[in-house]
Amino acid sequence: MSTGDSPVSPVSSVSSVSPASPVPGDVCGGSALTGRWMRWFTQGALAVEEELTELDQLAGDGDFGANLGAGARAARRRLDRLPWPASGAAGSGAALPLEATATAFLDEIGGTSGPMFGLLLQSLAAAVDDAGTTTGALRDGTVRGLAAIRRVGGAAPGDKTLVDALAPAAGALAAAPPETPPERALSAAAEAAWQGVRDTARLRARLGRASYLGDRTAGVPDPGAAGIGLLFGSAAGPVGSLRPHLGKAG
Repeated sequence: MSTGDSPVSPVSSVSSVSPASPVPGDVCGGSALTGRWMRWFTQGALAVEEELTELDQLAGDGDFGANLGAGARAARRRLDRLPWPASGAAGSGAALPLEATATAFLDEIGGTSGPMFGLLLQSLAAAVDDAGTTTGALRDGTVRGLAAIRRVGGAAPGDKTLVDALAPAAGALAAAPPETPPERALSAAAEAAWQGVRDTARLRARLGRASYLGDRTAGVPDPGAAGIGLLFGSAAGPVGSLRPHLGKAG
C-alpha cells in the first residue's frame, strides 16, 4: 500500500458542482490551468494504470493502479458536467475541476490511496477557491494536503509512501517566490516529486502491506509516490508512461 491503512472520511466540499452540458475542447470548468491539469491527470492515470499495477504487485497489494484508474474515470464524468470557465481568479470557478476530481476520489473509490489523493485535491481546491490560481494558493493547498494525509494515514517521510513524493513537491512550491507563474511552480514541484519517487526505491516500507514484504520491495519505487509524480507532472501535459520518470531509481 502507499499510505497507512487508516480509514478516510470525506471532507466537506468547497462548492457544489451544478451539472451542465459538456463543452468542447480540453478545458472544462474553472481556469484554463486547473481544467487542463485535471483532464491531463485523469488521462495519464488511465495511460499508466497497468504500470502502476505492476509496481504495486511488487511493493503492495496490487490494487493501486486499478483504484487510481477508477478514480480517473469517475473524475472525467464529473469534469464533463462542469460549466465553461470564467477566469483563474478567486471565486471564479477555478477550483471546480480540482473539487470535482477530489469528490470523485473521496466518494467513489475504495481502498486507502484513492481517498488520500482526494484529500490533497480537496485542499488544493479550497486554497484556489480562496485566492485564485496562484503559486501561493498551490503552495498552501499542497502543504495543507500533506498535513491532512500525514494526520489521517500516519505516514512520515522515509516510510516509503506517497508522502515521500508529496513532501518534496510541497517544499518546491514553498521555495518558489510568490510572483512565480503557477505553471513554472508546478513544474518545479513535479521535478521534486519525481525525484522523491526515485528515492523511494532505496527505502524499506514501514506502513501498509508493503511493510510485511521486507527486502522484496528493494529497488522498487513506491506506486503511491509515483501517483503523486503523475499528478504534479500532469500540469504540463498528459503522462504517457512512468518509465522515463523513474529512470535509475534508488
